[in-house]
Amino acid sequence: MYPEELVKPMRDDLALAGFEELYTAGAVEENINQDGTVLVVVNSVCGCAAANARPAAKLSLQNDKKPDRTVTVFAGVDTEAVNAARNLMVPFPPSSPSMALFKNGELVHMIERHHIEGRPAEIIAENLTEAYNEFC
Repeated sequence: MYPEELVKPMRDDLALAGFEELYTAGAVEENINQDGTVLVVVNSVCGCAAANARPAAKLSLQNDKKPDRTVTVFAGVDTEAVNAARNLMVPFPPSSPSMALFKNGELVHMIERHHIEGRPAEIIAENLTEAYNEFC
């Protein structure tokens, strides 16, 4: 588990952009298993989260169509919440960072770590906005 003082700036990066931080399995299930759309970002301390994933998630929200809710869990810290989110992302293997779009409780779009590493935030954001345009 990472110390809170290390992850706080990384948490704040998404929280200040309007992402709700989820800490428990119940909060994850409650947010995902609702009508409407929700973007779940599995945040991480790795460099590709800082350089690619978090900027892409924030940039994607400039689209006209966007999810009804945006939430985040933090890998290596919020174990219960991360495990609950990953259980809802099956059949995709656990990866962090990652992003998943759910509609009415069903997974409709997934971006795994290997889709994030080495790709500019703008390309990842474009991938997300295409999903928003289809599902939101």
